Amino acid sequence: MCCARFRPVSLFTATAGGRPSGLTVGSFVSASLDPPPIGTFVDEKSASWPEMRNPDTFTVNVLAGHQQELCARFATSGGDKFAGPPLQKSPLGNPLLPCIAAWLDCRVEEIRKLGDHHFALARVADLGTTAAATSVVFHRGTLHAVP
Repeated sequence: MCCARFRPVSLFTATAGGRPSGLTVGSFVSASLDPPPIGTFVDEKSASWPEMRNPDTFTVNVLAGHQQELCARFATSGGDKFAGPPLQKSPLGNPLLPCIAAWLDCRVEEIRKLGDHHFALARVADLGTTAAATSVVFHRGTLHAVP
């Protein structure tokens, strides 16, 4: 089985207009080891993308194995995606979601339209992990927790 068929599930968060914004991202890749930029592809039809593309920074929240409901909430348009416990802030000031497996603070370098998606290239400024024991991958239309 090809490992390229497994995609880590991440929620991207930012602060736009003084409010938290965010979306679920299924295509998140490491673009290089040195320097460490990352890339992501976002569907141009995403209702959350217009807010997310304006800030100069965003934070990648890598989901833990028990956070499938949170993934679904951020993948749906409308509603209060940030309902629940008070949010912590990343070093760059973006929302850090509770109980995630890891986070990466990123500075946007370039956003370009590619077909029916937008590609965002960003440089990792800071990162961290938490005590979460598992993360989540998307494979064959289903979320799976992995140790």
